[in-house]
Amino acid sequence: MADEPDVSAKARGWIEAMRGSAVPAKPAAVPASEADERAIDGWRRRIDEADTQLMLLLNSRAACALEIGRIKQRAGLPIYSPEREAQIFERLARDNPGPLDRVAVRRVFERIIDESRRLERLGSSSAEQAADAAAEGRERRD
Repeated sequence: MADEPDVSAKARGWIEAMRGSAVPAKPAAVPASEADERAIDGWRRRIDEADTQLMLLLNSRAACALEIGRIKQRAGLPIYSPEREAQIFERLARDNPGPLDRVAVRRVFERIIDESRRLERLGSSSAEQAADAAAEGRERRD
């Protein structure tokens, strides 16, 4: 695994699980600098693929947050739920396989949760706006 930075055994297992055909094998007859560039390009393609997957997953999570915001608005519940956020952080710390450490995972998810909370507020506002627009539409038809 000369193409990878020095990482823990747990992280190496994760990297091996993620390794696929997108990462080129190091050819024996290629000069080291060219081989290194090809290895970097392969890893960057993997990062691009992971970024695309992350974007899709984050947008799926965001859609859930919008719906939760609508439900909380209807039910008169507060947007901020510190108990729920604590549960999320505990679960993520427990389930984190690495190579990101607990602090890094928490920082990333604090930002994700902040954006989710913002979307919940928007969902709550959107639900009110949609109800107002629907009522206005009914009034125009009458």
